[in-house]
Amino acid sequence: MDLRIFTEPQQGASYDDLLTLAQATEKLGFDAFFRSDHYLRMGDDPTAGLPGPTDAWTTLAGLARETTRIKLGTLVSSVTYRQPGILAIQVAQVDAMSGGRVELGLGTGWFEQEHLAYGIPFPAKRFGLLEEQLEVITGLWGTPVGETYSFEGRHYTLVDSPALPKPVQHPVPIIVGGSGPTRTPKLAARFATEFNVPFAEFADIPLRFRGVRDACESIGRDPSELVYSAALVAAVGSTSSEFERRAAAIGREPGELREHGLAGSPAEVVDRIGALREDGVERLYLQILDIHDLDHLELIAAEVMSKLD
Repeated sequence: MDLRIFTEPQQGASYDDLLTLAQATEKLGFDAFFRSDHYLRMGDDPTAGLPGPTDAWTTLAGLARETTRIKLGTLVSSVTYRQPGILAIQVAQVDAMSGGRVELGLGTGWFEQEHLAYGIPFPAKRFGLLEEQLEVITGLWGTPVGETYSFEGRHYTLVDSPALPKPVQHPVPIIVGGSGPTRTPKLAARFATEFNVPFAEFADIPLRFRGVRDACESIGRDPSELVYSAALVAAVGSTSSEFERRAAAIGREPGELREHGLAGSPAEVVDRIGALREDGVERLYLQILDIHDLDHLELIAAEVMSKLD
């Protein structure tokens, strides 16, 4: 079971904060450091969100040069932020800067307010954008050097692109996720190396996986080619009071956290991960909301990760 650290920097983080957390992630033996791709804090706390947003791919470019082992990526970038040709260049460059450690999570986007705040267009229908971006990005990366790539779709047109630069990895892992019962599984089957279920009810996770497996089989793809993952909030304490303190620090109730996340004592979390493994989860993204609590990561590494097979 891969354990990955997943952060929400729009809630308040500088690049230096993220660097400290990413380097701790690497030192403690976690598999990867991922971040959300948002430009506006969420919630009503007026003190949250300082010093302001950090751009995901600018951050990952910096971290690529200041880490050596962990995978780096987004969960997930929105198709509304960038043209697919530009995003393909950005990701390929960061992949080169990291020596082949980048993964791309891509989705439709959902937070209209941040688009309004920064003048980013937010069309009502975005699934077609996602489908075409996945086709364009993989098409650019897959075009042999010396050949050109063209594409004509409803949303994007590319004419005789040199399709450069190429990423180090071939292919770059692509993460598609969500809860849609039909269109999302079909996209994952066509383009993804990983399917992610974000913050779902535990009982729903195997159902989401089944939909992707069925979609793979319908196009003749082996479902085992994909990694099946989930993202869940994490709050772990070595004592009840420590757990309650960590729950309070992120504005959550202990009982609700236990019901919906990886929460409680280390033993409780190990048991929960075991149940998730039985439901087909192969990789977990631990949403760490208090990024300054490095003792939390140390506890998870020592008392949870070390107990997993």
